[in-house]
Amino acid sequence: MWSNFFVQQDEDGRIGVAGAGQAGGLGGMKGGRTQRRSHKMSDSQEGKIKLAFFVAIVGVTLTVLGMGTEFWAELSQPKTFIGNQTCQMAHYGLWKGCIRTLWVADIDPERTSCGPAELPGESNCTYFKFFTSGENAVIFKKTTNRNLNLAAAVLALLSLTMMVMGSICIGMSLSKGVSFFLKPAAFSFILSGVLVLLSVLLFHQSVLALLSSDHSVPTSHKLSWSVACVGSAGAILIFAGILFILLSLPYSPWQKCFPHKNSGAT
Repeated sequence: MWSNFFVQQDEDGRIGVAGAGQAGGLGGMKGGRTQRRSHKMSDSQEGKIKLAFFVAIVGVTLTVLGMGTEFWAELSQPKTFIGNQTCQMAHYGLWKGCIRTLWVADIDPERTSCGPAELPGESNCTYFKFFTSGENAVIFKKTTNRNLNLAAAVLALLSLTMMVMGSICIGMSLSKGVSFFLKPAAFSFILSGVLVLLSVLLFHQSVLALLSSDHSVPTSHKLSWSVACVGSAGAILIFAGILFILLSLPYSPWQKCFPHKNSGAT
C-alpha cells in the first residue's frame, strides 16, 4: 500500500513539474513573440520614413530631369558677329550639344550676346562622340576636354546607381517593418548627393577648359537651369540621407537634446 502511495505521489509530482514546464514554455514563446513584435517599427516611425523617402524621391526626380536635358551650359556669340539678321549660340549637357541659329530681331535690344535658347530658331543637335569613338566635340572652334566630360558623366551615372540602391533599402525596410536598412539607405543617398555635386563641379571645369581651348571666336557662357536642378538635387539627397540617419537611431535626437521639463520632476 505504501509503495502504491509513493508511486502515486511521484507521478503527481512529475505531472506537476511537467505542467509547470509546459506553462513556462508557453510563457517563453509568448515572451519571444512579444520581443519580436517590439522590434517592428511603429506607425508613426513608418510615416516619418515615408516622408523622408518622399524628400529623397524629389531629389531623384530633379537629378533625372537635369541629367536628361542638354541645358547645362549656354555659349553665346555676339549677336552681330556673323551678320545683322542672325546669330548663333550653343547649349549642351552631359550627352548632347545643340547649335541654335536665332533671329537678331527677336533678341532683347539691350542684350549684346545671342540668346537665350528659348527663342525660336533653327537647332542642330548631335550626341557627343567621346562616349563611342572617343572624339572630342568642337563648338565655335573650341574643343571639349574629353576626360573631364567623361568623368562628369560617370559620376552622374554612379549617383543614379546609389539612388537605386537607397530606394531598394527603403523599400525593404518598409516591407519588412524593420529599421535595419535605414543606415545603408542613408549612406547611399548621401553618397549619391555628393557624387551629383562633384559631377556639377567637374562639368564646370570642362566648360572652362572648352573656353580656354580657342580664343578666336568671342564667346560668353553661363550655366543654365539643368545645373540648377542637379545642384538642388544633390543638396536634397544629402538632406534625405541625414533624415534617414536620424530615423535609424534608437532614441529621438529631439528629446535627447531638449528633454521635457517635467522629466526632472518625475
